[in-house]
Amino acid sequence: MDSINQWLKDNNISEVECLIPDMTGNARGKFVPAAKFFKEETRLPEAILLESVTGTYPDEFDDILGVTDSDMYLRPDPDAMRVVPWAKEPTAQIIHDCRTKDGELHPLSSRGVLQRVLALYEKEGWQPVVAPEVEFYLIKQTSDPDSPLEPPVGRSGRHEVMRRSYTIDAINEFEPLIEDMFTHCEMMKLDVDSLIDETGVAQMELNFLHGDALSLADQVFTFKRTLRETAMQHGVFATFMAKPMEQEPGSSMHIHQSIVDTKTGKNIFVDAQGEENDLFRHYIGGLQRFTMHAMPFYAPNVNSYRRFAKDIAAPINLNWGYDNRTAGIRVPESSAQAKRVENRFAGVDVNPYLALAATLASGYLGMKMAIEPSAPCDSSAYEEEIEVPRTLEHAARLLDECDELRNILGGDFVDAYVAVKALEYEEFNKVISSWEREHLLLNV
Repeated sequence: MDSINQWLKDNNISEVECLIPDMTGNARGKFVPAAKFFKEETRLPEAILLESVTGTYPDEFDDILGVTDSDMYLRPDPDAMRVVPWAKEPTAQIIHDCRTKDGELHPLSSRGVLQRVLALYEKEGWQPVVAPEVEFYLIKQTSDPDSPLEPPVGRSGRHEVMRRSYTIDAINEFEPLIEDMFTHCEMMKLDVDSLIDETGVAQMELNFLHGDALSLADQVFTFKRTLRETAMQHGVFATFMAKPMEQEPGSSMHIHQSIVDTKTGKNIFVDAQGEENDLFRHYIGGLQRFTMHAMPFYAPNVNSYRRFAKDIAAPINLNWGYDNRTAGIRVPESSAQAKRVENRFAGVDVNPYLALAATLASGYLGMKMAIEPSAPCDSSAYEEEIEVPRTLEHAARLLDECDELRNILGGDFVDAYVAVKALEYEEFNKVISSWEREHLLLNV
């Protein structure tokens, strides 16, 4: 606590944003004057950890949390303190852990779920190393949810109308916004690496440097908030929907992951000669075995499943392959020390804590259970059948049935997560779409 107090003084902080990630991965919390930050214990109702994306609660609320609507206790993480660059007054953002009255990690805290998975690796003497790739769209501001989304107008006075992957000029169309984004990222000490123009119109991808899983989850959580704010300052929206536009590809968050020995720092996926070993194969086997059950963490919203269609740059089955971007599990070309696996299933709409927890839990189970993978795919995986769930309801049922993930992530958490996702699916299912009215109203 002394280090936090000193940091607040050194940065002349007058207000503190006490933040936690909710189940969707969005920021919840409260403002606290810096002078009172340590004088009063910070609490929030634990009910916010069981709230759906629409602000409603599942019928199972009382069974999961009880009827008393109790508080949880927030504990600041000194490794997750950042200055908020857009605030008018000197303001700090500090990510907190959610604790029960007994001081334990709250079972419904998504940050706590990741910490529990990382503790399993620590017990084995292993440390995961991850590098997320975050895609997003810039779109024209609109307040009408029924109108199709459009790309914003760039500095040329025109909006992008064609796909121009890896085009520098397409990024330069939004140079003032991009410059502010990088400035804000630097001020918030986000370890961003590079920015590229992606396949969709006004779609981009920001890559993060590889590092500690909890730190990278914090950074992705912070980046989403940072980019949304920066974009609004420039009169546009930034969206992290998985599939915001019908004719454009979806947005993903590919996760590069490797494991190092905590004592030697060496990659455990290769042997002394630098060749792939059993742990490497079993890690891939674990991803193949448990991805179907973990899909609600990679595709957490009803819109997420619109990504999974053939030939639109999203995986549709459980194939893995070497440098094969049509496969959901890709092994990039690399040196032995950089041997890694890329999980391509996650959409950018994920809660980063849960997506990282799910992929690391799957790989961990694969290594502990010695699960052998299939033969690598050396052709287009799009030519094979779609295997992944096509709806949130189906994916949630698969998660509910998986005892192995329940044991690692926590049975109470899985019960809560499945209940919230079932509620969101039912709410969505009540909406009658324009497609139904157009094609069925007078034709059936």
